[in-house]
Amino acid sequence: MIPRGKAHSKPFSELVARNGGIPVEIPLIAFQPVAASEKLVHALAGLHNYDWIIFTSNVTVETFFSFFEKNRPSLPKIAVIGDQTKASLEERGEQVEFTPEEYVAEGFVEEFLPYVKAGDKILIPKGNLARDYISKSLKEKGAIVEELIIYETYLPGESRDKLVQMLSDERLDILTFTSPSTINHFMGIVEEHNLRGKLERCLIACIGPVSKRKAEQWGLTVHAMPEKYTVEEMLKSVAEYIQIGG
Repeated sequence: MIPRGKAHSKPFSELVARNGGIPVEIPLIAFQPVAASEKLVHALAGLHNYDWIIFTSNVTVETFFSFFEKNRPSLPKIAVIGDQTKASLEERGEQVEFTPEEYVAEGFVEEFLPYVKAGDKILIPKGNLARDYISKSLKEKGAIVEELIIYETYLPGESRDKLVQMLSDERLDILTFTSPSTINHFMGIVEEHNLRGKLERCLIACIGPVSKRKAEQWGLTVHAMPEKYTVEEMLKSVAEYIQIGG
């Protein structure tokens, strides 16, 4: 099962196919930009007032730049989480000043804090369901942090029936999860249709520890999780689990 939205599922599906698997795309998460509120317009017009801007996903990058039709803004220093996020910015001609070794909020904060001093102004564009761990941690350091919600996360309606049918028919062998939101949406459907018993035969993989914790909160057993939190490494961890007779 590929849980990503249509716009972001193709590379994931191709990777599964190249490794001999059959990708089944069931988007459990989709994104839409928020309406351009006064707060949003004001923040985007005042980018020059910030010392840093932090992007935590390529979805955030894509949505952020969608608010600028023609005139590209001049950005403050850029920090990111993840190679894909960095690549998305570099494709737009932006220079990324900081990328952590560990691609989760906790690792990012630990590595980024030495770059921040009291009074630094930091902007964090984000989705409506994103955690506030980075913001809280930087504020404790004395930074002035503004979180700006620029997109909303939702469950695509067409995915519901497809997931129910495929779980009922036991046609999914490996379930991959790329965020806590995909797990919440998935389990909401599972519980609504009394399909928890169908999950016992499935191998479950999560992209990182935050998603793993969310899965375990739902009572799921996570069989595979990579040390480096990317889709490629998650699939490698699945292969390793299978090879050792999991």
